[in-house]
Amino acid sequence: MAVSETERLIEAEAMCPHRLVLEHVTSRWGVLVLIQLLERPYRFSELRRAIGRVSEKMLTQTLQTLERDGLVHRDAKPVIPPRVDYSLTGLGREAAEQVRDLALWTEKRMAAVTRARQAYDEARAR
Repeated sequence: MAVSETERLIEAEAMCPHRLVLEHVTSRWGVLVLIQLLERPYRFSELRRAIGRVSEKMLTQTLQTLERDGLVHRDAKPVIPPRVDYSLTGLGREAAEQVRDLALWTEKRMAAVTRARQAYDEARAR
């Protein structure tokens, strides 16, 4: 019998809940969403444009996951056309600041990483 994705997630969450949250926060799109929402609340389409190269489906899944984890707040306004704003919760702001610091560190240290990669590749080529 095949295990559904939901069942797999529930099982993983029960075994190691902090790892699952870490996975959500540090995922490719999770990082970008959190950093972007540090600036201000965004509507879905604005956030998608600001992040770039993310599919509607992937952004929706990422936002739902971060909302479930208590990091993102979804504010659906009962207007026509519908308006939904996304913002960080207090917990989300804490996580976003940590992720942003890591992203800034990678930018600052990229030259050192590039040198290390070149040295590694040269040593392996011999």
